[in-house]
Amino acid sequence: MSTDIIVPGADAPERKIVESPEGRSTRIAAGILLALLGLLLVVMAFTANPTGKIALSDAFADVQLPTIEVPGLPVLLFLALLTLASGAVFLIGRFPKDCRTAAGVIAGLSILVGFVVWAAASSAVPFTLTSQLNLTLAYSTPLLFGVLAGVLSERAGVVNIAIEGQFLAAAFAASVIFSVTQSFLAALTAAAVAGLLMGAVLALFTLKYLVDHVIVGVVVNLLATGLTGFIFQQLVARDLKTFGVVSPMPVFAIPALSEIPFIGPILFTQRPLTFMALLAVPLVWFLLHRTKWGLRVRAVGEHPRAADTVGIKVISTKTQAVLLGGIFAGLGGAYFTVGFVGAFQDNNITAGNGFIALAAVIMGRWHPVLGAGMALFFGFARALAQSIKLMNLPIPSEFIEMLPYVATIIAVAGLVGRVRPPAADGAHFVKTH
Repeated sequence: MSTDIIVPGADAPERKIVESPEGRSTRIAAGILLALLGLLLVVMAFTANPTGKIALSDAFADVQLPTIEVPGLPVLLFLALLTLASGAVFLIGRFPKDCRTAAGVIAGLSILVGFVVWAAASSAVPFTLTSQLNLTLAYSTPLLFGVLAGVLSERAGVVNIAIEGQFLAAAFAASVIFSVTQSFLAALTAAAVAGLLMGAVLALFTLKYLVDHVIVGVVVNLLATGLTGFIFQQLVARDLKTFGVVSPMPVFAIPALSEIPFIGPILFTQRPLTFMALLAVPLVWFLLHRTKWGLRVRAVGEHPRAADTVGIKVISTKTQAVLLGGIFAGLGGAYFTVGFVGAFQDNNITAGNGFIALAAVIMGRWHPVLGAGMALFFGFARALAQSIKLMNLPIPSEFIEMLPYVATIIAVAGLVGRVRPPAADGAHFVKTH
């Protein structure tokens, strides 16, 4: 943490930045990381072809936009310079916090754009930008719901590492119910109920029986894994014709808007769950920051004892936030079956997305909009891995597959460092009167 202090002088006040040892180590670590990534961009610049092609529309689009030819070497060197300069801003330490935040954003965009340019300049196949961004929204869908679940729970003071278990239980419930009813509405309802029930377990043991929040989260994840695996083997696997026939939601194109060149295929040609996730973000922001209920949620997450003295029902408010978060997590879990993939498979179908969503919550500083931005970042990384995997780049496919998880580790460990969660996050509350 850093603080600006004005020191009186003879002519004008002098502004000095005083930072804690933890803030200094975090700043230096971020600067070193950005410097290394900048040097990586320099190496990539000299290994890429002279030019790369970036297509602004896919081959099947009705309106064919021009394909941009990007000079690989100068563009990558320029982006490397921006990243190195951003790293220098962190390392020097004489810049205010706003400057470092801006430098971090510039560096992040430079790294992402640099990787796209390098991929385009390292393959004979054009890099299709519309497909990349469309896939980014698709892959971000469960993460957006997971972020909202995490934000609601943790702003109320309940640590939620059970998002993965909520995803898994909801994915299984949606798959089975759709197989029986052939109704997407019934499947989404079942998914929401499954997420709600997992949230109820989390709320029960953390708020009533005062069990450690992290331990309960681990138990919920293990419970969901064991329960879905057992029911799958005993019920679904024995009668796939009844319980294993699932069709993912079809892509829905919004009339007129989907026909807008470039923007239409990205924003307005998605599956219904993606539209629901994008609408849910401002909804949760409004609930938390513009309603009396949201004020109470934030109050019990920061200082439950003070909230109790003014008549707020602390346990009830915490429970409501956790259960509402469970509903959102359930909708996110439905993505892995009826939302995008198809029938439930007993092979880690959620693939750690719940933990990535939790990382996005931390990176987004427990704010629904900032967390959603981080979810889009991770979705972009995963979509990029899929996009460039088909371009026969000179790197192992296994490395491409692990890009989203590497991005998660780097972002949480290096770029975010220590951030302040809600003051009472993970703390137990016992009413004494």
